[in-house]
Amino acid sequence: MEPAARRARPDDLDAAARTLAAAFAEYPWTRFVIPETDYAARLLELQSLYLGYAHQHGVVGVTPDRAGVIALVPPAAPDPDARTVERIVALHGERISRIEAPEPTGRAWRLETLGVAPELQGRGLASALLRFALDAVGDLGGAEIELTTSDPRNVRLYERHGFTVEAHVERPERPPIWSMRAALHG
Repeated sequence: MEPAARRARPDDLDAAARTLAAAFAEYPWTRFVIPETDYAARLLELQSLYLGYAHQHGVVGVTPDRAGVIALVPPAAPDPDARTVERIVALHGERISRIEAPEPTGRAWRLETLGVAPELQGRGLASALLRFALDAVGDLGGAEIELTTSDPRNVRLYERHGFTVEAHVERPERPPIWSMRAALHG
């Protein structure tokens, strides 16, 4: 049976944040932008903040067991409130300067995160979440989705779902970044 995904409810968000924290515990970019001191707690709180924002302004999808999570925000989403921004800056600490926000195109939805519990990776959950997201954004009138990733395995996953690489940046002092985009066909 093919895994399914659905729109997250508010009571899904805590478990979803835990899933994302586990999925990103060793992710190169996460390790680069979050200090080692209290790393796990910082990562969990950041995931919770980001999910809450995406749930309020965009689309969050989960697998039924919440072992997989995806979050997207529309191009017109407002900036997070000052208190949230202040907390995000504090959690990143001295590494906040390492974050380079991509330039929004003004028309593309942004896939902010996609994660699957490590013990369940490779079972089709990420693909199910991507199909859910592509359909959800299309249903909401979105024409394209953009994202960045620091893992070449993710590039292959996204390419299988219609994303193309628009830029690839390698610098010795940080993890690589692939910028990708998919046009939605309604």
